[in-house]
Amino acid sequence: MKVRAVNLGCKVNAYEVEYVLSLFKNHGYEITNQKADIYIVNTCSVTNQSDAKSRKEINRIVRENKDAVVVVMGCMIEAHKDYENEGVSIILGNKDKSKVLELVEDYLKTHEKKKLLYKDFDLDFEDMFIENMESHTRAFVKIQDGCENFCSYCIIPYTRGRQRSKKKEVVLKEINCLVNNGYKEVVLTGIHTGHYGSDIETTFPELLKEIVKIKGLKRLRISSIEITELNDDFLKVLEENPIIVSHLHIPLQAGSDEVLKKMNRKYLTPYYRDKIKNIRKIRPDISITTDIIVGFPEETDENFKETLDFAREMEFAKIHVFPYSKREGTKSASMKEVPDNVKKERVKQLISLSNELEINYLKKFIDKEVEVLIEKVEDNKSIGHTGNYLKVIIDEELEPNTLVKVKIKSLENTNLKGVRV
Repeated sequence: MKVRAVNLGCKVNAYEVEYVLSLFKNHGYEITNQKADIYIVNTCSVTNQSDAKSRKEINRIVRENKDAVVVVMGCMIEAHKDYENEGVSIILGNKDKSKVLELVEDYLKTHEKKKLLYKDFDLDFEDMFIENMESHTRAFVKIQDGCENFCSYCIIPYTRGRQRSKKKEVVLKEINCLVNNGYKEVVLTGIHTGHYGSDIETTFPELLKEIVKIKGLKRLRISSIEITELNDDFLKVLEENPIIVSHLHIPLQAGSDEVLKKMNRKYLTPYYRDKIKNIRKIRPDISITTDIIVGFPEETDENFKETLDFAREMEFAKIHVFPYSKREGTKSASMKEVPDNVKKERVKQLISLSNELEINYLKKFIDKEVEVLIEKVEDNKSIGHTGNYLKVIIDEELEPNTLVKVKIKSLENTNLKGVRV
């Protein structure tokens, strides 16, 4: 039988889907991107738009595949526990994803639909272990789940539960396995990655110290980390270990202290500024990308101007811009919303600033030598990324999953073009 997975959302979801597919593959099922007998949809609920996209995709699959087994799981289900769809065979939240294979095989025997959700979110880490990521040059490793920050706009603590960590020895074993299978770059993922270890008497920097010792690992990337987790221990590991790439994604969310307080973020702009300065003392050319929410309830024109000014000062390499999305059940849902037309105009302004900052950052690398991990070859060109996540195009066919030295010659749109040296 053929199995197809649809992933919506973050790198954690991508990792979970890869794990579920590996279970089916190891039991003789054929994995496909075409029409299938079994569909697995891992949903996202970070915004209302994410919910809508998840529902639309599920409806499309059900409509076009009336005889297929359809499994729906993930954050959208946890956020909307009353979700029902006649065409869906199995509904799961964020627990029991590791049991999808046995649930599907049981359904194939009995044709009894299942809906598995739990009121108690005091869960253990659901261990998953992958050896390959078929469609990726870099491998993801999920080291952590859950979040206890309870930012006033965010539904995720209610869909993912409390902080919990994968055992250190399991993380190291999984990365060793991936490296032995040819992966040169590993990305550590989690819902609140930098909080790793708080529940198992270790810390994220302690884990990093062990990972960088793994023979054959060329690059270690962190998917996202909060500014409050960039403590002295972390900075020391960053300084001493060039295997950790010069790219950090550090969510800001707002450059106004007034808005940060309303968001229930755990820092203010002076703290954020000082940390970024310290990071750049260690890695002057580091790429720092961020997330900013635009049009948070009660955000004034002055608040937004503060965000624009602060973002410019921080010289981010790229800003991921999110218009505020009201989520029922969160504290900000009861606050007065910014009109949509104002929100749209602010989004436009911040995207324009992001584009300007990105070009400024990219220009720094013209005439410099960089190391590129080749990811794909198309139209007689090789495409890959540097450690600081610059996309580079080389007019030459090179072997995917190899690291090559490249001299940057020009910038076209947001792509750097270079020649092998």
